[in-house]
Amino acid sequence: MKKLFFSVLIIASIKTQAQQDMKMKSFVGGLMSRMTLEEKIGQLNLVVPGGGTVTGAVVSQDVDEKIRKGNVGGLFGVTGPERLRKIQDIAVKNTRLHIPLIFGLDVIHGYRTVFPIPLGLSASWDMALIENSARIAATEATADGICWAYSPMVDIARDPRWGRIAEGSGEDPYLGSRIASAMVKGYQGSDYSKGNTLMACVKHFALYGAAEGGRDYNSVDMSRIKMYEYYLPPYKAAIDAGVGSIMTSFNDVDAVPATGNKWLLTDLLRKQWGFRGLVVSDYTAVNEMSAHGLGDLQAVSAQALRAGLDMDMVGEGFLTTLKKSLQEGKVTLQQINDACRRVLETKYKLGLFEDPYRFINEARPARDILTPATRAAARDIAARTFVLLKNNRQTLPLKKSGTIALVGPLANSKNNMLGTWAVSGNLNDAVTILDGIKNVAGNDVKIIYAKGANITNDTALAKNVNVFGPRAEIDAQTPEAMQQEALNAANQADVVVAVLGEASEMSGESASRSDISIPECQQQLLKALVKTGKPVVLVVMNGRPLTLGWEAQHVNAMLDVWFPGVEAGNAIADALFGNYNPSGKITASFPHNVGQIPVFYNHKNTGRPLEGKAFQKFKSDYLDVPNEPLFPFGFGLSYTTFSYSNIKVSNAQPAGNETITASVTLTNTGSYAGEEVVQLYITDPVASVTRSVKDLKGFQKIKLQPGESKEISFRISPEQLKFFNSDLKYIWEPGEFIIQIGTNSEDGEKITINWK
Repeated sequence: MKKLFFSVLIIASIKTQAQQDMKMKSFVGGLMSRMTLEEKIGQLNLVVPGGGTVTGAVVSQDVDEKIRKGNVGGLFGVTGPERLRKIQDIAVKNTRLHIPLIFGLDVIHGYRTVFPIPLGLSASWDMALIENSARIAATEATADGICWAYSPMVDIARDPRWGRIAEGSGEDPYLGSRIASAMVKGYQGSDYSKGNTLMACVKHFALYGAAEGGRDYNSVDMSRIKMYEYYLPPYKAAIDAGVGSIMTSFNDVDAVPATGNKWLLTDLLRKQWGFRGLVVSDYTAVNEMSAHGLGDLQAVSAQALRAGLDMDMVGEGFLTTLKKSLQEGKVTLQQINDACRRVLETKYKLGLFEDPYRFINEARPARDILTPATRAAARDIAARTFVLLKNNRQTLPLKKSGTIALVGPLANSKNNMLGTWAVSGNLNDAVTILDGIKNVAGNDVKIIYAKGANITNDTALAKNVNVFGPRAEIDAQTPEAMQQEALNAANQADVVVAVLGEASEMSGESASRSDISIPECQQQLLKALVKTGKPVVLVVMNGRPLTLGWEAQHVNAMLDVWFPGVEAGNAIADALFGNYNPSGKITASFPHNVGQIPVFYNHKNTGRPLEGKAFQKFKSDYLDVPNEPLFPFGFGLSYTTFSYSNIKVSNAQPAGNETITASVTLTNTGSYAGEEVVQLYITDPVASVTRSVKDLKGFQKIKLQPGESKEISFRISPEQLKFFNSDLKYIWEPGEFIIQIGTNSEDGEKITINWK
């Protein structure tokens, strides 16, 4: 009876959806029958007015007049109900067909309540938490009139030199796919026309995270198998989750820029994957196809439309050239109609034809933006993203007594707490680490603060970093005076907490680095602090994996806190004093040095694989550094300890489409309650194509009390054994498989099965 009941519900849902689609098509078709060619092309134009939030060098001109002429389909970078109401009034009251505008914004990791950067969020391995961060962001953004968020960024990245690794979820396609789905659900809910949900835009399609040399906007070249196996899955997961829109990437794919790549935007996205939503370019990406060498603005605009692009962001190539291209036979009316229809359908799905002011309510900002509840959520979420990298002799958690020397250029810097691309955040809202420690430590702790060093002493680097405001300020004091002040503080203290790392804009878009170490002046400070002989806790702030070899060897404890957002200081203090036991696990491997890049866990063996870790002549290794990363994917410690034992499977010789269970006993062997991310990896030793040494196929976050044990189980079917073969068919092949369950990608219990 239950199956019948659910079948009836599914059939009813399909019928309802079909009826809604028919209603939408009828409405949009009727509207388009009354539109002129110029009005159709106008819907394809997405602009950013002066005074808006810009993410490129171009700002649109004469926006109001273009709206009146029907030459604008949407705006982005503008917020606030009062301002957006006035702009929407122009569209719905002063144009011939009264077509409403769509309003978008880069909502990357929160809105006014800024959460940790996405790379930090991914370190939580907590899908409910990540979905909730997007849900809160959607509530706040819609309260300010926004109905379209350019997020999530789901690009897989294996090169930490690339600044935008900060905006993604790391190096793994399975984890990245889970996070992509969670973010889409958080933003859109079950219906993104409700007024407090919004349409998500997955980006950047595709392969942007594989830019050569880790240099932003750079070329990408890879095999189709590599695309399908490692880089495309998160985009597909977002589409399967119902994402409403896709943004193209700046790079080329198979030597054709993504924005004008028909194989990518039509053959793969629409025909293979069945995507029916809106495709928008990135900022002036259509125009930039000319710099790629594909012709003038008319030529590249026509190519982008033919490829399947619907909306041209900022560049206005569609607006100024498509009519001429149609007259010259370089594009068809059907191609213009298809793009216009998808833009109008997007507005219909958002409910804007029913109520153009659905997302514009002057009463909501005060009620819904940066509330005590959202601050509390930000504090809790941030603490759960921190990764404990080292903790010798239980240096952490800190005692709530004695004297702490708090030093470092990031210890009292509101300007660097929010992280990159917090475009709607307010730096003054941020809680510094100094203030957070004061809030949490209690009256029995004495805090001595000293800046100790600049973020960098390099004036040229500081200038590059400070494009969006002062992030790497150079103090009037000499470096020697600042360092001596820090040493004086350390000598009076029981423990030193050094807050070091990157400025917030040393990662993110157009923030690639060839040297990913902590800047030299901060290293000098840290070395001097270690020489005092006092216990040193290093709190690392960063938007990417850093090279921390010396630090890992010499400090007593290391806590990676990424850029934690608006509640940074309180959350960090919660972790330092043990109010929360860190449970994060890194999602992008930390290299020993830059020369080791790319280093990632799911690499392939060579014909001469290294056996063990010691150097061997005529094997695939380095003379001067191990093959393994400094900190592997999935790594993260706790104030307690966990043991894994008794791995077993329900059937070691399954057959066909059978489902088996793999399990392990997890025990909290320490003295603190704690959470552990139990990770499942599967190795396929023999296949028709070369396979990764292992692939993440499941994980669970488990909380245990001291001394508590629990059996953790994973269901495994042939679905987890599948891979793309040389014909790009998604298959599995019978044979031997190695199952590993453990604490990170390198350490775990293993068992072998033979699947017939």
